[in-house]
Amino acid sequence: MSHSVLFVCLGNICRSPLAEAAFRAAAERAGLDVHVESAGLGRWHLGYPPDARAQAVARRNGIEIGERRARLVTVEDFYRFDHVIGLDAENLSGLRRLAPADGRAEVSLLLDHVPGREGQSVTDPYYEDDSAFDDAWRDACEGADALVERLLAETAGK
Repeated sequence: MSHSVLFVCLGNICRSPLAEAAFRAAAERAGLDVHVESAGLGRWHLGYPPDARAQAVARRNGIEIGERRARLVTVEDFYRFDHVIGLDAENLSGLRRLAPADGRAEVSLLLDHVPGREGQSVTDPYYEDDSAFDDAWRDACEGADALVERLLAETAGK
């Protein structure tokens, strides 16, 4: 059984590409069949690669994300993906406003999948120093690992 997941932040150049990369790596390690992408709610960075600092933290962790390009989340995404996952409360609110009533995607926060971190945001590193990108990577990995565990359990139960 294949799963499809879309990670969403505001500009699609920091947190959502990191979450996409972390989730893809976690799913691969677990042998979970997934389709994963990322998108943003804002237009500022459309077509741009991830922030150089996001690329650097991913690269330090053995993952190349420089080929990704920022795109907008669309209404169609709520029909194409099983899960549309926001990285903070503002993103979640925007996704809930955009989601069609008959869309199939479950909308949640990434850290809602981590016991004890429900409702928390992945660190937003954009206006911070480089160490905040390490924090965002750790948050993304923790959420990705928990989401993979959940999807594996759901797959086993079917």
